[in-house]
This record gives sequence, C-alpha cells and structure tokens, in this order.
Amino acid sequence: MKSLSDNSRGVLLMIGNMAAFTFSDACVKAIGSALPLSQVLVLRGIVASLCIALLAARLGAFRHRPGRRDAALMALRGVAECGSAYFFLTALRNMPLANATALLQMVPLTVTLGSAVFFSEPVGWRRWLAITGGFLGMLLIVRPGTEGFNAYSLLALAAVGSVTLRDLATRRLSPSVPSMQVTLSSAMSVLLLAGLWSLGEDWQPLDGRLSLLMLGTSVLIVAGYTLSVMAMRVGDVGFIAPFRYTGLIWALLLGLVVWGEVPAPLTLMGAAVIAVMGSFTLWRERQLRGAGRGVQAKTRRM
Repeated sequence: MKSLSDNSRGVLLMIGNMAAFTFSDACVKAIGSALPLSQVLVLRGIVASLCIALLAARLGAFRHRPGRRDAALMALRGVAECGSAYFFLTALRNMPLANATALLQMVPLTVTLGSAVFFSEPVGWRRWLAITGGFLGMLLIVRPGTEGFNAYSLLALAAVGSVTLRDLATRRLSPSVPSMQVTLSSAMSVLLLAGLWSLGEDWQPLDGRLSLLMLGTSVLIVAGYTLSVMAMRVGDVGFIAPFRYTGLIWALLLGLVVWGEVPAPLTLMGAAVIAVMGSFTLWRERQLRGAGRGVQAKTRRM
C-alpha cells in the first residue's frame, strides 16, 4: 500500500483541524447559558494553555526571544484573539451554528482586503471580484432588514473583524518567531482576560453533562491547535488551505443532527458563495506566490 503524499496528509490534517474546532464550538453552544462565558473560557483556557505550553516546549519554541516589534505584534494579536473569542462565542450561543461558522469563513477574503488597505499589497481584479462576491454572500446570510437580523449577527461580524486583525498582525511577525510561541501567547491572553472578567461573575457548579461538555471543548480546542500546526508543516500550504471550508460541512451536519437547524436556502447560497470566493482567493494567492518565487529564482541566475 502506497504511503500518502505530503499534500494528502496535509489535507487530512486540515479536515481534522476544522472538525476539532467546529465540534469544540458545538460543545460551547450546548453548554449555552448554563455557565457564564467567562467561566467557560477560563476552564478551557487553563487546559489549552497547559497543553500548548508543553507542546511548545517539546518543539523548542521557548529558545527564541522575540524582539520589541514582534512582542508588540504578539500583544496586539492577543487582544484580537480575546475579541474574537468573546464576539464569536457570544454570537454562537444565540444563533445557528452553521450561520456563525459560515460568517467566520470570510476571514481569507477580509485578510486580503486588509492587506491591500493597510499594507498596500497589490490585489488584482480577480481577487477584488472574489472579495465583492464574498461580501454579497455574507449579506445573503445576515440579510439586514429582515426578522432574522439581530445584534448577534453583528457580533459574528465583529468576530470576523477581530480574527482579521489577528491574522494581519500574524503576517507582520518575523518568520523566526515559532508558531507555537505565538499560539501560546494568544491562549494566555484569552485566559488572563477571561480570568479578570470572571471575578465579577458567579461561577456555577458543574454537573456530569456540563463536565463532559467542558472536557470536550477543552480537548478539542487543543486538538484543533495541534492539527493546525501539523497541517501547516506538511505539504503545500496553498493546496491545503482551501480545505478549511470543510468546517462548514461539519457545522451544517452538527446543527442539523444536534439542534435540528435547517438553514434557509439563502443562507446555504451565501455560505456556498463565501466558500467558493474564499477558496479562489487562497488559490490565486498560491499562484502569485509561486510566480514571485519563479521570478526571484530567475533574477538570481542572471
């Protein structure tokens, strides 16, 4: 039996990564209002931070000391991570899983837009069309002015903005900064903020069901982080990245099976548009990076 290629293994790791994050989100949604969100984030953050710290130590991530600029970017990334956790999980607890997940899939498009606006990175007409199409898909999901549009839709969009800021900050980090060190700093930021926030709230006791759900979201979030790092270290990132949209499939299945959520046709159409436009953007960026490397190699040979 032939062994899997690097790209095939990377795809499987990415699919597993998105499944882990989506199932973790589903556990938080199942907990609902039975526990304060701050308590959920603290308990999950303790487990996640300890596991990530152990993995970072094993990978030698602590040998690198970030410079002042990288430390500032990591702090900004941590603040953005805190915002995304609060906005997304608050929205998730009050809207269908598939809707919230579909909106979060806009991030590749918004990162491309942010790179053009803030970093003056060149964006061709094809990717501008993809970004425009993705925003039209978003409108099909949130449908402003209709009965289904509410404050939680806005919170989900705020989560998209926070994740975009996080990823833009990540892009400006020096390549020498270990990825697990960056991941740990973000996890610790969320844990610290949630810990301070929880001081003003009454923690609730955990029964058997809540304990299992908390254990589930904690283990799955660690699995998601780990598989994410593994996926990015195997194969061609440009080939693997579009499979992040399998998270939509997991969200649709979980929403239907667990909560009986059947998305409206317009929601499904909007999710499909976002997935197609986002995948095209990732594919196009892969092409351009490949072309850029080819030009640099040719220049060096001249």
